[in-house]
Amino acid sequence: MLSASSIFAPAKLNLSLAVLGKRADGFHEIESLMVPVTLHDTLSVRATTALGINLRVIFGGRLAHPSAAALRRDVPSDASNLVVRAAQALADEAGVEQGLDVELVKAIPSGAGLGGGSSDAAAVLLAASRAWKLNWPRERLAAIGATIGSDIPFFFAGGGTIASGRGEQIQPVTIPPFWAVIACPAVGLSTAAVYARCAPDVSQHGTATRLAQALSQGRLSQALSLLHNALEQPARELCPEVERLLADFTRAGAVRPLLTGSGSACFAMTRTFMEARHIAARLEAAESQQQRLWPGVFVVRFSGGY
Repeated sequence: MLSASSIFAPAKLNLSLAVLGKRADGFHEIESLMVPVTLHDTLSVRATTALGINLRVIFGGRLAHPSAAALRRDVPSDASNLVVRAAQALADEAGVEQGLDVELVKAIPSGAGLGGGSSDAAAVLLAASRAWKLNWPRERLAAIGATIGSDIPFFFAGGGTIASGRGEQIQPVTIPPFWAVIACPAVGLSTAAVYARCAPDVSQHGTATRLAQALSQGRLSQALSLLHNALEQPARELCPEVERLLADFTRAGAVRPLLTGSGSACFAMTRTFMEARHIAARLEAAESQQQRLWPGVFVVRFSGGY
């Protein structure tokens, strides 16, 4: 009997993101404090006797609702999907002579800076390792992931992490389980386009460490003053909806709302669920021409990842 495995793939938030310079390999040198959250995709994986990676994508959670149709952006099921690439890379590395059937239930909006594609890739590496009875350690799987996407190693850390280099160098840190509200505009953003407009700034070096320390000690007021994303201004310039969303967050009572990753999603941290729910309700009530202005609003909590 062939093995099967299911796994949650969490979204992530960048609580800080500094762009320190352009590297010779074309990537940017970054420093970012990242946390996984309870919003997640779900992957069900089964080993097969036939060779090849077969991926089926369906939408679940809020993305399955008609009001969130704008968030169901194209998610390929062919070899261009990071899930297929990651599973194939593991098969090649391990010399696996089995195939894999993968069902991906997408609940994380794509093109939003929430890391859904990278998280899915990390999750399939873990699940495929179990399904193929490899049971490789996370470090070895993360090394394979790093060859496919810069954010993938983060998802093996199991919690808060300071990511550096191009994102593949990770330093785990302890972050309490704060609440947050995430909201997504109807349009996504291209990571490459946002980075192309970003001016490196070495003055933000060390912010991630100071922010992690403030959060670990429960000093939320100080932490809020340290939230920073170097990609926020380029995202505002490319996507007017980001500017409006951040303003709506403030009107809804959020303190220091911030873009996550390269956008277009934004978020605000809170101490309590009730505070987060209040902000989310006000964002969900915002309408434009009889349509929901922000089709994806999620109340989440920082999590421990896989």
